[in-house]
This record gives sequence, C-alpha cells and structure tokens, in this order.
Amino acid sequence: MRDLRMRVGIPTEVKTREGRVGLVPAACAELVRHGHDVVIQQGAGSMSGYGDADYLAAGARILPDADAVYGEAELIVKVKEPVGEELSRLRREHRLFCFLHLAANRELGERLRAIGLTAIAFETVRVDGTLPLLAPMSEIAGHLAVQVGTHLLHQPQGGKGMLLGGLAAASRGHVVVLGAGVAGGAAVHTAAALGARVTVFDVHRERMTAMRAMGNNVTALYAYQQAIGDSLPSADILIGAVLVPGRRTPHLVTREMLREMVPGSVAVDISVDQGGCLETTRPTSYDDPFYVEEGVTHFCVTNMPGAVPRTSSQALSASLIPHVLRLAEPDWTDDPALAEGINVRDGAYVNPAVKAELEGGSGN
Repeated sequence: MRDLRMRVGIPTEVKTREGRVGLVPAACAELVRHGHDVVIQQGAGSMSGYGDADYLAAGARILPDADAVYGEAELIVKVKEPVGEELSRLRREHRLFCFLHLAANRELGERLRAIGLTAIAFETVRVDGTLPLLAPMSEIAGHLAVQVGTHLLHQPQGGKGMLLGGLAAASRGHVVVLGAGVAGGAAVHTAAALGARVTVFDVHRERMTAMRAMGNNVTALYAYQQAIGDSLPSADILIGAVLVPGRRTPHLVTREMLREMVPGSVAVDISVDQGGCLETTRPTSYDDPFYVEEGVTHFCVTNMPGAVPRTSSQALSASLIPHVLRLAEPDWTDDPALAEGINVRDGAYVNPAVKAELEGGSGN
C-alpha cells in the first residue's frame, strides 16, 4: 500500500448561493496521481455540474458531510472564507487555502488567529507581481458587472429604460470604470463590445494605453478625483474595480459625488470584498443583491463569480492546482508565492499588508 503524502479535503461551500467547488474532478485526479488522498463532501460539485461519480472516477473519496471532511483532511481547499459552523470545524493543524479578504473582515482574522491554524489566501499569492489565483475570478466579475448593470438599466428593474449600446437614432450608454486591472479591463472589454461609450480611470500609463487600444469608444484617464467626479453626471453604469492587495480599498467616490448620477443609474462595486471603493458600498448576497442609495441602484454581491459556478470552478481549478500540489509538500513555505500568501499562522498575522491593515503596524 502506497504512503499517501497529504490528505486534501474539499467541503461543500455554504455561503449564500455559492455554487463553486474548490477543485474540479480533473484537478483531483492530478493530486491522486501525485500520491495524495482527496476527500470531498457528498454533492460538493453538483452546482458546478460535477457529480459524485465524476470525483470517484478521478480517484477521490466521497464523505457524507462536512464534519467528516474537516475531520480527515489536513489541507482544506475551498473557495470562499469560512463562515458559521465551518469555523468550529477548523483545527490548529489544518492548512486552509481559500479566499479570505481579511482586510475587510477583522472578526474572521481574529477567529483564525485564535484557532492557530495556517491560512493561505488566494488573493495574496503573488507570482512575478501578479495575483494568479485572484485573476480568473476578477475577470469573471468584470464581465458580470457589465451584464448585471445592463439588466438593471431596464425599466422593469427600476433603471433608466435604456439599451446600453444604443442603436441608430438612439444614444449609447456611458460606462465609467474605476481601475484598469484584470477586473476593470474585463468590464471595459465587455462594455466596449456592447457598443457603450466607456471611460476608465487608472494611475498606470501602461494600463491606460491597453484600455485605449480596446476601441475608439474607450477613453482612458488618470484617476484624479475631480476627473472621476466630472464623469459621473453622464454615467449610466459605474463599476468599481480597484484593488490594493491585502488592504482595504480606498473610497474613490463619496456619497456627495454619487448624488451627481442620474436616478435610475447603476453602481456595481467589484471591490466590495476589500471594503469597496464607493462610500455607499455595503456587502450584499445573491438572496438580496440590490439596494438603492441616492437614487442609484447598487449591486455589491461579495461572491459575484458564484453566479456562474461551472465557468468559475473550471477557471479557478486551473489556476489553483499547481499551488495546491506545492502546498501539499513538506517544504511548501520555501515557495515565495505561497509564503506571501500566508495571512495567519500560529496565532499571528503574517502577510505584511494584512498585518499592517489589521494591526496598524508597519508589517516589517
């Protein structure tokens, strides 16, 4: 009988309307091929289109409930941060690998510190200056932001009653995007492809150049607060896509600035997980996703890619599997990307940005 190197557990996600799964069957098969034992909760992949039979065929073992998965596993791979009863199942010896976004969730950070486990956050794993585990979900969120915003502009949804791309004898809609990273770039691409007039703000010239190259209907500007404010009276959809890794997102749009938008306009804040870049942002779920502030319909769901779990799970697993394989090795902390991803270990904050945000220290 072979000596299994690591027992990897994949529980069912419990966040509201969260249909993603930590690893798809093909990724599990890779772990098994490398000699690891994979246990997955019964039905964990069903909302992503993967049945228990698919995981059995990949060599994983199906366990009946979350208690069994957390009880057997050493490495827990899931999508969203642990909530509710999940926290009571975590033990000091666990390695937890998932999205955490602790900068906007001090309470969760303190709970993880009290447990004493090692928690590695997808959003702070960095490779050559990029965030490879956050990128695919950011891209999906960017596309969804425009799709959702377009729907909310329809009159039955309380919107202005307009077609975003316009047509002959009817004006185009105007989409304003804050941030030209992966999420913002995806939003710009989708909005421009629909024919909207797009204005995107960033502080990096190379990003602005890339956005401008997407089409003649895209204008890329430096993110001066006055310039952002000047764009809002004509904005039909405002999309927040600002990220400061490990830190809370700064408010680029104040409530006073938002009042300049026409009633029936839409605001989608992708950066809600990190606190949001609009002063009026507050987290919502897919059970109650919308609210109105200053006449503007807000969509600030904290797990936007969960609406398309099949696509999201496939994209996330492809990015995750090399890092999960490395994380299952005894010397995984020698990997600089994973080492930077450690947010909590032995009761302390580790990642410098997270430490500075939650403790107010220098992080050195």
